[in-house]
Amino acid sequence: MPVARPESSDSRVIAHVDMDCFYVQVEQRKQPSLRGQPAAVVQYNSWQGGGLIAVSYEARKFGVKRSMRGDEAKQVCPEIHLVQVPVARGKADLNSYRNAGSEVVTILSRRGRCERASIDEVYLDLTIAAEAMLADNPPECLETISEEAVKSHVLGLEVGTNPRENVRHWLTRSDASRRDKLLACGALIVAELRLQVLEETEFTCSAGIAHNKMLAKLASGMNKPAQQTLVPFSSISKLLETLPIKKMKQLGGKLGTSLQIDLGVNTVGDLLQFSEEKLQEYYGLNTGSWLWNTARGISGEEVKERLLPNSHGSGKTFPGPRALKTVASVEKWLSELCEELSERLQSDLEQNKRIAHTLTLHAQAHKSNDADSFKKFPSKSCPLRYETAKIKEDALSLFQAGLREYLGQYNVKTSGNKNCGWGITGLSVSASKIVAIPSGTRSIMNYFQNQEETYPQVKLSSEKLIQDAPLLSPSENCLGCGGHPTLQSTEQLARHEEDKETKRCIEEEDKEMCKEKGFLLSPEQLPDKETLICSSPDAEVYPKWEKEYPRWEKDQTESSGVSLTEKSRDTFESEEGKRKSNKEKGMQTISRYFQSQNSGSLIQIEHASTTNLSESSSLSGPHGEQPQENSLTRGESSVDARLCSQFKRPAWSYDIDEIDQDVLKELPKQIQEEVHAWLRPQKRSNTVKRDLGITRYFLPSKDK
Repeated sequence: MPVARPESSDSRVIAHVDMDCFYVQVEQRKQPSLRGQPAAVVQYNSWQGGGLIAVSYEARKFGVKRSMRGDEAKQVCPEIHLVQVPVARGKADLNSYRNAGSEVVTILSRRGRCERASIDEVYLDLTIAAEAMLADNPPECLETISEEAVKSHVLGLEVGTNPRENVRHWLTRSDASRRDKLLACGALIVAELRLQVLEETEFTCSAGIAHNKMLAKLASGMNKPAQQTLVPFSSISKLLETLPIKKMKQLGGKLGTSLQIDLGVNTVGDLLQFSEEKLQEYYGLNTGSWLWNTARGISGEEVKERLLPNSHGSGKTFPGPRALKTVASVEKWLSELCEELSERLQSDLEQNKRIAHTLTLHAQAHKSNDADSFKKFPSKSCPLRYETAKIKEDALSLFQAGLREYLGQYNVKTSGNKNCGWGITGLSVSASKIVAIPSGTRSIMNYFQNQEETYPQVKLSSEKLIQDAPLLSPSENCLGCGGHPTLQSTEQLARHEEDKETKRCIEEEDKEMCKEKGFLLSPEQLPDKETLICSSPDAEVYPKWEKEYPRWEKDQTESSGVSLTEKSRDTFESEEGKRKSNKEKGMQTISRYFQSQNSGSLIQIEHASTTNLSESSSLSGPHGEQPQENSLTRGESSVDARLCSQFKRPAWSYDIDEIDQDVLKELPKQIQEEVHAWLRPQKRSNTVKRDLGITRYFLPSKDK
């Protein structure tokens, strides 16, 4: 819907530059022998010589038109040279034309704000450059005016017998209004830019210079090729008075048809007889105001700074018998189109640091006995995911959704690739909402690198984590159960798995049993501090423990013959060697971030547990004597139970149902493996637990 925008200033200088039969010029630069010869660029398919895409002005003199096919063009002009457009993936490859257009845009953007409207046309806002020229070196003070500038066409100017001299006089008038002087400065700037384009690219172009985009666009096509046209403020009404209503931008469709049928408007000048209120009554406030402004040459549309395209697209048509009639054939062509789109997106990302956010599928379709059905196939969009395979997958899903909706309108059911009278005559995929990557955006690996710097005490091996993590879930990472899983040896992990069920039962009864039987540990019977401090060997917790408690002695473990301190030290030494080797390799792992979130909580839990145990020991009094073997076993269970109960809700937690698997697939392979290692225990939480041994049958039960 047209948007009514008030004119920001009637002194703006806007130019519209349009390349002359651009595709032909690109081919002529490749083959200089074609210059000056009637030539045309045709589509790759050879049916009737292929459809004409672009026609040179030499061929147009013979009556060749773009609506013709190659065979017909040869009948009209036997000497015409037909050049086939490059082909890739079974369709026209326009990359060479896009790149040539980029060359032109680079040159035109040197003097003002530049908006690339298509492959071969550009809008320029030259207001600032024109004002600077008018202030420093106005046209009337110039000794010479370039020949290219004096060849300009000034709308409404009587050229007489010496048109160039009259144009020179108009450009250098000292008594002209400020608006006309600015327009004259714009004409000189555009003439200079067009010469630079010709010298650097060998391409010619035409231009329109006016006070807004709408008028500049109309003027650029009035005198071609290689010419420019000016629209002074006083000549606007003359330009629009006899202009057919369908020639105006946004009036070539239903709105223009409605104006012709409902109001009898055939030219833009005919709109002048209707008041703004009358037009608003027919077409609404916004559209009515826009029509009223358009009839008077008023447009406030700004030139947007855009040197790169707003979107990328790839499409193909399948006319007549070549229509696609099965999902399999559509999938094949979608694969080709998505590959091209993916290449262009990747190139844009690498060269211009831009990313697209929306993937859209468009299709034209027809059904048997319904000639207008091709207009009703719905377009579908979804968030865009980079990588060719993902784009293909999403595009196919969009097509299937659109096809279901399209067939639903006709109450037709289909299954698989069976055809039910439908055919696809046009198919395209496009990527839009392209924006520059923010300057502060960094890789996900940089994020985890920062976490490592923030928590330097966490030094875990990714290989060790992947090997050990699946054995334990986060809820089972108890300090009292032999330390953190990533610091346990394989034997300790196996022993932990066997005793896990036993300790869980003891944990539930621990508090009551300790009160009844007096199995409470004294500080002297607690395990060595090195066994408990497992979050990191580098954590600065030793001074804290040494201040509050004396040096703990080794606990009695006659049954095993080895002290807990010695076991912990052996494990620590083996793990320390692995950590050093990994540090030298510069290994980066996602687990460092997750572990760092828990390390602070581990130290707090250790200190709180020790304090509680010390207090409970003092309550037992001097008469709380018990056998050493039982005290060791129950003491370990008490430590396990109290630490596990406090550690059941770690600082970092997750809900497996909320984790998007597609996001995980986009992470580096190493990180994917580590994350899956964390997730596996939760997936196994509902499985039947294996028999842990005969010990479970001899555990005390609550009924007894």
